[in-house]
Amino acid sequence: MSDGYAPQYLEGLRLFNEEEFFEAHDVWEELWSESLGDEKRFLQGLIQASVSLFHFGNDNFGGARKLYDTCRQKLDPYRPSFMGIDLDTFLTDYQRCFQELLDHKDRYPTDIQLRDELVPKIAPPEEVTS
Repeated sequence: MSDGYAPQYLEGLRLFNEEEFFEAHDVWEELWSESLGDEKRFLQGLIQASVSLFHFGNDNFGGARKLYDTCRQKLDPYRPSFMGIDLDTFLTDYQRCFQELLDHKDRYPTDIQLRDELVPKIAPPEEVTS
């Protein structure tokens, strides 16, 4: 572990921030399978965030929206921060990224796309960057 965090956790953050969402999901899933309790639930939320963005980028709007909702259910209880992540900032940015899709309540739009400038990033834990 580096600074108290599992290498897979930090690698997943790096991949997520490079918009390698499927790869981030794979790395975190490996760690998730070995985790328990709050850490397991939190990692599941991160996995769902990365897969929702993967789906959004591939125009699978139904899958993206469904995973957005389940991700929020998993991560919201851990606000304002958990495992070194500022969840308030991340979840605000995550919602901003999905807002156009969320605004289409009755149907899935065909005229929107994942906008690169709105894709959220996850700041790594301060202990790792300092």
